[in-house]
Amino acid sequence: MGVKMLNSLWLSKAKPYLTMVFLQFGFSGMYVITMISLQNGMNHYILAVYRHLVATIVIAPFALVLERKIRPKLTLPIFLRILVLGFLEPVIDQNLYYLGMKYTTATLASATVNVMPAITFVMALIFRSERVNLKKVHSIAKIIGTVIMIPGAIIMTLYKGPAINFITLPGGSHHSATNETEAKHWVAGTLMLLARCWGWSGFYILQSFTLKMYPAELSLTALICFIGTIGGAALSFVMERDMNAWKIGWDSSLLAAVYSGVVCSGIAYYAQGVVIREQGPVFVTAFSPLCMIITAALGSIILAEKVHLGSIIGTVLIIFGLYSVLWGKSKDQQNSTTEKGKVQELPITDGAKSIDLEDNVEGPARNLKIPAESPLTQKT
Repeated sequence: MGVKMLNSLWLSKAKPYLTMVFLQFGFSGMYVITMISLQNGMNHYILAVYRHLVATIVIAPFALVLERKIRPKLTLPIFLRILVLGFLEPVIDQNLYYLGMKYTTATLASATVNVMPAITFVMALIFRSERVNLKKVHSIAKIIGTVIMIPGAIIMTLYKGPAINFITLPGGSHHSATNETEAKHWVAGTLMLLARCWGWSGFYILQSFTLKMYPAELSLTALICFIGTIGGAALSFVMERDMNAWKIGWDSSLLAAVYSGVVCSGIAYYAQGVVIREQGPVFVTAFSPLCMIITAALGSIILAEKVHLGSIIGTVLIIFGLYSVLWGKSKDQQNSTTEKGKVQELPITDGAKSIDLEDNVEGPARNLKIPAESPLTQKT
């Protein structure tokens, strides 16, 4: 019985970590499959629409059935938040990501995500969901880590450096940003990818606030994907007038739409929402370096991509700053847990003993006076 309880406790603690590791493998596969699809001529505006259409079709039935009894009422403030979420990530973020990756590489697209924890931390400070105490070492570590990530992102953007070749498979889809046309777009593509990180971080922050008002992860995911599909379709009709671009066959374009829709929109939005409610948005972004490593390996082998020295230097700085922020964040959580579990000493007076009792409702703790001759005080 004790072993089962220990296993259950371990699984409960490990579940958020295992979930985020699984998602990083899923995101890495998306980077590679999407790059192949874009190379074969798939329009990135239309790909974003198909991606969220697939996610809506897959997630909506589960939301209707599994959350029919717990789904809160959709009020106007909640709907407006979901509307912003539907445009922020599925429309703005996804199109910046697709276009930025098209101008650079899949490896760089995944590497820029490493700056997200710093961006999330800054936005959390702005919206007062993160606290900083300059007298505490862990708070200073969060600030230093955030500052270190900035030059890392600048180096990745402005300094390309020599290419570093990894092992490639024969017949791989050779894609490199070294030709003249794509080299001109390298800086612009990297800036798009960094702007996408701001949008993605904002999505996480707003999602964490929305889940407090609308704690139904599946329904929220379905609504975000549905709104994203409508918004993305409207944008696509404006930007792409050729109706032939909407045609999709049994090729990499269909695979990219289905894979990214099911794994990276449907499952990811839901899983990240669950983890955000338990651990917070900074925890969710902490696993981005793993995604970069996996993508770099897959991109080198499958796409024959070249990793440049500037990307490596920038990534090292970003990772160092990232874990400085995470160390400070973990200390915040430890201190919070310690304060909650701290047992206060009972102040003893001459005629009575007092015990501080914390209310279950909001408000200051009450002080309960117990006479000295009470059996409760006689035992102490």
